[in-house]
Amino acid sequence: MRAGDGAAPVPRPKRRGVELALLVGAVLISFCGYLVVGVATAHAVPGGALRYAAGLGGLALLAHLAVRFGAPHADPLLLPTAVLLNGLGLVLIFRLDLETAAHRAAPAQLVWSTVGVALFIAVVAGLRDHRVLQHRAYGCAGLALALMVVPILFPAVNGARIWIRVAGFSLQPAEFAKVLITVFFAAYLAANREALAHTGKVVWRLRLPAGRVLAPVVAIWLVSVGVLVLERDLGTSLLFFGVFVVLLYVATGRTGWIAVGVLLSAAGAAAVGMLEPHVHGRVADWLHPFAGITEGRGAGQLAQSLFAFAAGGTWGTGLGQGHSSLIGFARKSDFILATVGEELGLVGLCALFLLYALPAVCGYRAALGLPDAFGSLLAVGLAALPALQVFVIAGGVMGLIPLTGMAMPFLAQGGSSVVTNWIIVALLVRISDRARGPRPAAPVRPPRSAPDAVGAAR
Repeated sequence: MRAGDGAAPVPRPKRRGVELALLVGAVLISFCGYLVVGVATAHAVPGGALRYAAGLGGLALLAHLAVRFGAPHADPLLLPTAVLLNGLGLVLIFRLDLETAAHRAAPAQLVWSTVGVALFIAVVAGLRDHRVLQHRAYGCAGLALALMVVPILFPAVNGARIWIRVAGFSLQPAEFAKVLITVFFAAYLAANREALAHTGKVVWRLRLPAGRVLAPVVAIWLVSVGVLVLERDLGTSLLFFGVFVVLLYVATGRTGWIAVGVLLSAAGAAAVGMLEPHVHGRVADWLHPFAGITEGRGAGQLAQSLFAFAAGGTWGTGLGQGHSSLIGFARKSDFILATVGEELGLVGLCALFLLYALPAVCGYRAALGLPDAFGSLLAVGLAALPALQVFVIAGGVMGLIPLTGMAMPFLAQGGSSVVTNWIIVALLVRISDRARGPRPAAPVRPPRSAPDAVGAAR
């Protein structure tokens, strides 16, 4: 059938069998990593190895069934990549738990992973059309701001007010708020993209949109960033700003917004670094990571992280045979990347970064295949969230930029983080299913009769 005759586009193959095969490989790789850690540290197979494999495999199978029946045309790389990253995170946390017997985090992380997969299934099954979110954009923005305000009422933890702690239960609301803010940004920019791109004054070859068009989204962004600065959670505020600039660039197609974003973020970081003592300390540690050694106080976290990367070299010391536990309290969160660098080496780090790149590529590919502007912007924003987060965390742990204290997606200890990332993957699965699946056929106009044609000619 020829193109242009009113028929719907031919959908891509579903490839659910490919997804299932990749899931089996992801579970096997994680299981082998679990075994290697046990043998390397205790010279014996860990006692809960089969339970771990059964638990991860069961979660992967349930998620696969949800995609097979709820989003059959979704990209087959999204779910296996998430399962592999989550499985590797459990392996690394289990490996670090062996160094801290009194503070085991792997069992709790497995519970949070179960909650994340449950929400993944709920989103895939319950959200039949991503465009429903466009009509709830302002509600999402209001809920996001409320979630970010609540932690101010609770005591600070490690210098930041980002946690809600009640009866031993902790939650980081900003993790959920970043998804809600992305939905609002995508909806508002989709509705006003023409006005943003083609109206306003030209200043230094950059067309600035009219204030009435840009004011609402900038106001909500400023309020959210202001709240995060008060909470000293500058990593999340930087993430919000990055997503905002990316979506503004995609919506308008103007590269000048990237330059403006870089300049504003640099100016804001410099100002906060000078005015906020907690952030100023992190900047000082970044500029002089070995100052503690020269002053006789011993190596700090960043110095220990750099030592771990250096010890790993190209191929690493092997799982379970490193000393990244010397880093300190953050070794299971943002500094867990140092464990990867030490025990898996540069090769393992490169493979890990390629894994993180896959969901971003899948999201951008889905954005290109969607006919609606909101879906395209939402796909780009959701794909950019973990990519920017990995960039900020990796840069801080490697000493390229100051530390932000964020959690490595899927890999690091943190229930709020792993649950939120599973929700992001679920939304990308739903969007990619819409992009790759069949679309309704365009209505075909019946041919006009000869009298009608004559009348039209008259």
